Amino acid sequence: MNPDRPLKIVLLSYHNHNGGAAIACGRLHEALEKAGHRVTTLVQEKTGQDQTISLASSRWKKWMAFVRFVAERLYFARFERDKSIRFLFNPGIFGQDISQHPALQEADIIHLHWVNFGFLSIDSIEKILRLNKPVFWTLHDMWTFTGGCHHSGDCLGFEKDCGSCKFLAHPTPMDLSHQLWAKKVKQFQYPNLHIITCSNWLGNRAKASSILDGIEIKTIANPINLQVFKPGDQNLAKIQLGLNPEKSYLLFVAMRVSAPEKGFSYLRTALQQWAEKHPDLAQQTELLVVGEISDPDIMQSLALPIHTLGKIQDASKMILAYQSAAMFITPSLEENLPNTIMEAMACGTPCIGFQVGGIPEMIDHQINGYVAQKLQAEDLCQGIDYIFPRSEALGLEARRKVETHYEASIIAQTHLEYYQTCL
Repeated sequence: MNPDRPLKIVLLSYHNHNGGAAIACGRLHEALEKAGHRVTTLVQEKTGQDQTISLASSRWKKWMAFVRFVAERLYFARFERDKSIRFLFNPGIFGQDISQHPALQEADIIHLHWVNFGFLSIDSIEKILRLNKPVFWTLHDMWTFTGGCHHSGDCLGFEKDCGSCKFLAHPTPMDLSHQLWAKKVKQFQYPNLHIITCSNWLGNRAKASSILDGIEIKTIANPINLQVFKPGDQNLAKIQLGLNPEKSYLLFVAMRVSAPEKGFSYLRTALQQWAEKHPDLAQQTELLVVGEISDPDIMQSLALPIHTLGKIQDASKMILAYQSAAMFITPSLEENLPNTIMEAMACGTPCIGFQVGGIPEMIDHQINGYVAQKLQAEDLCQGIDYIFPRSEALGLEARRKVETHYEASIIAQTHLEYYQTCL
């Protein structure tokens, strides 16, 4: 194939912008298009107006997409341990066959992202692989190489044959997770499948998995547009958000603030410890929260006043939140390569996070932020202490890190070079 000819690239994503994986997919679409290639993104669920194409464009197709989503959940309901893990495990039994879609038939490159919730099943992914075109799959969690969970935590069953799964009500060596593991081992073994992970952490887990044994795995970070996400005047940003320019703000962001994996309880404890150490400074500091608060009780008895912005869909408003903050704190217990950290750093805001997943690859400890020991609220407190007097200098280093590691055109070129090796 002529390397100078624009490639026809098809990206597949469950949603066009809800969730970190969808956002990353959209940014890759934009970066590849700017590099001169013909990019089409197909999604199952779409909101708003953008360049993506919804596969549920009619009332009937929307109904069928909903039926597949419900069928996937009902199928798993009889196996699940309890309701708390309902969306932490996807069987991948129900999905649509899109292998004959004109975009895929004409594509030079097919590139999967997050495709669960009844979008693509294990069977429909295999049908795409049978097209014998180069298929790339960017992993945003572990689902591709586990028996169904998105993050296995301390469990290493994915390195062998799964089974005895902690997410199931009746774990046995031959349980649902083992059956799905066996299905993936059989149906994902195609030489035209190429795996991309956003972080080295996830890449190492993928390389240790039995399902992806022998399949090529490469780490390429998510891209970010540095012309959009950039530093700005902090006081002006505060005023535009209706904040007090005389106060300092610590930023916390989560789609669902009360989700256990977001670790808000550790932040609560860290803020209490910090406020006790610095009572005068605490009086001039507030916690700025972005996200859905389904359980108001979680916000009770905080050591700092809280200012909530709710869910933010508008990138310009989110940028103002980053620019307003003295630091961004993410106490998440499970992460791959968080877009929020990348966005904050691009806006010149230093970050604090636990030493989990790909976070230590993004935050360079005490250089552009602070990496706290996992589950150590006291170390989160130490991070707040460390960053406060150094916020501006650390923010400059954070911006430099993003410019050299995550800038959109650099990431697009890395993808294109990888594509070309497989054509």
